[in-house]
Amino acid sequence: MWTKTRKNEFRKQMFKMLLVLLALQFMACLNKKPVQTNPEEETWVSLFNGENLEGWEMKFSGQDLNVNYKNTVRAEDGILKLSYDDYDTFGDAYGHVYYHKPFSYYKIRFDYQFVGDQIEGGTPGNNRNSGIMLHSQSAASNGMDQDFPVSIEMQFLGGLEEGKERPTGNVCTPGTAVEMNGEVNYDHCISSSSETYYGDQWISAEAIVMGGESMTFIIENDTVLAFQKPQIGGGFISKAYEGEDWDRFGVGNKEEWIAKEGKILTEGYIALQAESHPINFRNLELLNLCGCKDPKAKNYKSYYVKDDPSACEY
Repeated sequence: MWTKTRKNEFRKQMFKMLLVLLALQFMACLNKKPVQTNPEEETWVSLFNGENLEGWEMKFSGQDLNVNYKNTVRAEDGILKLSYDDYDTFGDAYGHVYYHKPFSYYKIRFDYQFVGDQIEGGTPGNNRNSGIMLHSQSAASNGMDQDFPVSIEMQFLGGLEEGKERPTGNVCTPGTAVEMNGEVNYDHCISSSSETYYGDQWISAEAIVMGGESMTFIIENDTVLAFQKPQIGGGFISKAYEGEDWDRFGVGNKEEWIAKEGKILTEGYIALQAESHPINFRNLELLNLCGCKDPKAKNYKSYYVKDDPSACEY
């Protein structure tokens, strides 16, 4: 038979055991690693929802910000279209459609397709000619009559004559320059090693953008061009500013522009080009290579190349 003293002693022992169990459980929680998604699995993000232009801005030369001049930019059937159905003549209506968020280290992949004929009034060299602008200035920072944003363009060209080479996945440099073979190359456009693609077929393209270090262009799973150190310097941005030494294009006056010469571009916006030939884009996806590199974080990814400690989630 238990005495009152023995009962109290038993309760004390049970209470101590409970405290020990709680302490062990607490320590286990402290040492427990966060639940992670597969750190090896790539997390590609869609930039275009296929239904509307949410997340995109636009700027046409001679127009205010976000004026969709003559209904050029359209979202139809999962395709982002740059169309000239409502035009009589091009009239130098150069335009660009910008994703609203800038990026630095990333991969971007998509399909593009030239369709139909070039609109009357377009420059002959822009027949089956378009591109995607990388490390671009923002839509809002473009001047009113600016034709092209200061950016690095991954240029797309379609074949015009059977048997005549016209590579795609080239680089053009409005207001910029790139380094190749250890030297700055000020050529406005530099050809890739790609094949020539004819007709209205869909072409797969990818760009690997490594901040201010390098860019690599891929067409149909084939690396066709690579260069380093994208930077401000030279280049054509607008007929309206020709002869003015590019002292007006949203980055300041002539003295400020000269001071920026050689400045490495480490980040910027992504923009699709409307340059007088109808073109379609689909499957626009981005893999951010900048993120949390702490293996203890639940959103750690092994493929990140640029660390962003502020993005870590524990």
